[in-house]
Amino acid sequence: MGALLRDWRQRRRLSQLDLSLLADTSARHVSYVETGRARPSREMLLRLAATLDVPLRERNTLLVAGGFAPEYRESALDDAYMASVRSALETMLTAHEPYPAVVVDRLWNVVRGNAAMAVLMEGVPPHLRERPNVFRLVLHPEGLAARLANLEEVRGLFLDRLRRQAGATADAELRALLDEVARYPVPAGADRPAADPAPGPTPSSPIEVPLRLRTPFGELAMFSTMATFGAPADVTLSELAIEFFYPLDAFTADTLRALA
Repeated sequence: MGALLRDWRQRRRLSQLDLSLLADTSARHVSYVETGRARPSREMLLRLAATLDVPLRERNTLLVAGGFAPEYRESALDDAYMASVRSALETMLTAHEPYPAVVVDRLWNVVRGNAAMAVLMEGVPPHLRERPNVFRLVLHPEGLAARLANLEEVRGLFLDRLRRQAGATADAELRALLDEVARYPVPAGADRPAADPAPGPTPSSPIEVPLRLRTPFGELAMFSTMATFGAPADVTLSELAIEFFYPLDAFTADTLRALA
């Protein structure tokens, strides 16, 4: 338990004194806990974990390593216990149409999606659609990568996002996903200008790296926002995120509405 706690403290770039001040304890106690010379109470261990912003899944791991029972429940999304969460997700996904929206878990596996996601999934082969993962869908040469007009920018953004998330969470499965998608080859002809761009002048964009997707209807430009649940008390809920895609220009907005 002490070694795990020290690892999280170092990941957050805090000294023992920094952590003690933030958690309202003494640097000596933090040192003793990390070296195994002191056994913290359950409440102190949870306070230290919260101060270090340790994910709920790993807080349970810390507690078990310290000889305590887990604090946070882990429920399947289809459990009766999660009915209110499912209802909220369906409301958000449906309300966002005709624009795409998707729910993902901690490994970016697609848990739910709305009808407008069909625009992004068009032409994606079955082996990527069966158990869809956002990073595989976007970066795999048989996925969206072949249709992205700015693949180099999107690839750099996605790999950086995944690299930072894997480092912040110490999640071995995220690290394995990063290693996998970083090895994907860039498809031939990637990043070529769109043959049928949206008509009219292209204004400067407030979004540094939009998603520019070539489709039979023209080039669609979108950006996304992420939403998470506040104050989660369940591991599954803490790891869910909803990504909402929005049109970056009038051509994309009109096209998505027409397709709907």
